[in-house]
Amino acid sequence: MDQEPGNRSGNRSEIRDFLASRRAKITPEQAGLPTSGRRRVPGLRREEVAVLAGVSTEWYTRLEKGHISGVSEDVIDAVARALQLEEDERTYLFDLARAARPARRTPSRRKDVEVPPRIQWLLDSMTMASASVQNGRMDVVAANSLARAVFAPWFRSGTADKRGRPNVARYIFLDPGAHDFYVDWETAAVTTASLLRAEAGREPHDRALRELVGELSTLSPDFRTMWAAHDVRIRHDGIKRLHHPEVGRLELTYQSLNLPMSDRAVHDLTIYTAEPGTTFEDRLKLLASLAATRPRAEEPTNQPR
Repeated sequence: MDQEPGNRSGNRSEIRDFLASRRAKITPEQAGLPTSGRRRVPGLRREEVAVLAGVSTEWYTRLEKGHISGVSEDVIDAVARALQLEEDERTYLFDLARAARPARRTPSRRKDVEVPPRIQWLLDSMTMASASVQNGRMDVVAANSLARAVFAPWFRSGTADKRGRPNVARYIFLDPGAHDFYVDWETAAVTTASLLRAEAGREPHDRALRELVGELSTLSPDFRTMWAAHDVRIRHDGIKRLHHPEVGRLELTYQSLNLPMSDRAVHDLTIYTAEPGTTFEDRLKLLASLAATRPRAEEPTNQPR
């Protein structure tokens, strides 16, 4: 990340950059404001946001400089409305505000949780759908056989850890093969950076997340550019287009669902299916058949460290 999230100056810079980037995206016309003459900045001026939010220009300027500690939720909500933030962006802003408040005690270090057997049983019961569980850092902590077959390049990548557990962000940004595997690589990359940005707002003291973002920022110019955009995404679903090394083109519908496994850690259950009656369904069935006959010993382990 730009600076250590646990550090107040780092938090202020994230608030500043996020609010400034959202302000730059809104035109006066979109905000319902009159326009006249040449404008020196893209999007809205600070004083225009202040008017829309019902606060003074001096107050909003201080807020955009990152001084958000102690600001009421009503005021933050007014700023979110003025900037026309989407739901995920609004949640992220409130997460940043929460992190800026003085801590009564040293924040506890979040611990990864073991995947309960019942979760693996649930995944294994889905024989015609690819199902996997990811934590907020996008480590794949559990998967069924079809997920390991559909996303075989993840598990075979040199970016996976020593146990063979993939990290989707590392694969997308650091494995050259990702550009061939994902037909819409840029869309997948933007979504991935946006999901990590949301996790950074939720868990500003996660050292492993800071290290991951630092690694990606150092090694991937694409990630640096996308991270600097301050885009945020929490909920995601849609169509994923893949070029699979064994069965060719796949077009799958996916849905991500919250999977509570602990009080702190966020986990997503992501399910991929193919539209019935399509060639893609036939290819998914072929992968399911191959996965069912493949010896279990050939599948990489994906249990948490």
